[in-house]
Amino acid sequence: MAYISKEEKKIPISDPTGKWSDLTLLPEWEEQYYDVYTVRKHGKWVMLKALKKEYAENPKFRQMLEREFDTRYQLAHANIVMVNDLEEVPGVGLAIITDDAYGYSLRRLIDEKRLSPQIIHRLETQLLDAMGYIQENHIVHFPISPDTIIFTEYTQNLKLINVGYDQNDSLSVQDTRADIQNYGKILNEVLDNLPTSLPKLRAIAKKAQDPEGPYRTVSDIQLAIERRNSSQIYVWLCGFIIIMLVLLLWLELK
Repeated sequence: MAYISKEEKKIPISDPTGKWSDLTLLPEWEEQYYDVYTVRKHGKWVMLKALKKEYAENPKFRQMLEREFDTRYQLAHANIVMVNDLEEVPGVGLAIITDDAYGYSLRRLIDEKRLSPQIIHRLETQLLDAMGYIQENHIVHFPISPDTIIFTEYTQNLKLINVGYDQNDSLSVQDTRADIQNYGKILNEVLDNLPTSLPKLRAIAKKAQDPEGPYRTVSDIQLAIERRNSSQIYVWLCGFIIIMLVLLLWLELK
């Protein structure tokens, strides 16, 4: 199940069928109109995304939730939390049911100073892959942020828990640019909380945040990161060759 913090609380649930149990509200992941829960369904942990109580009976907001379900149900990507169903849940109301995100949000990892090189690598690869998939499928979504990025416990694989709520025939330039700027903000905040300096990655983050910067698509950022990584490999390779040459020269002179 998703990790429980001190802010999270168990909620009594009355279900004579025994289908639902151990309902827990997750304030860390709430959204403007939605609450997020973890719960057991037939004994298996899942997550719920449901309208807040003040919107739960409003037809307009119920249609918004149904539209998000229809959009997300069609998506299939390894770094996006899968949507399974749309059901009425006792004590919660109509809810989107997703796989359980067993792990920590990027926000918590930043706050607890638990960032690692593997997480940086996931942001450079898996997050961009997921963002590219979202844009290719013309998904309109709320801003991606450290709160909506989860890293699984054992493998630290990245999962997005809030992908989108609607699908268009195409995305506007403003939509794609907003994604790129948000990616730059995420990367910049992570770099601010690292014990080491990564100047080339910092430069990419700065360019991504610039509305007039060089990146127009997710592919542009991926290419820039690939060049950065290739450059690092080249430097390491050159250093290794120099060390080997010095070693060979020393052996020849003995």
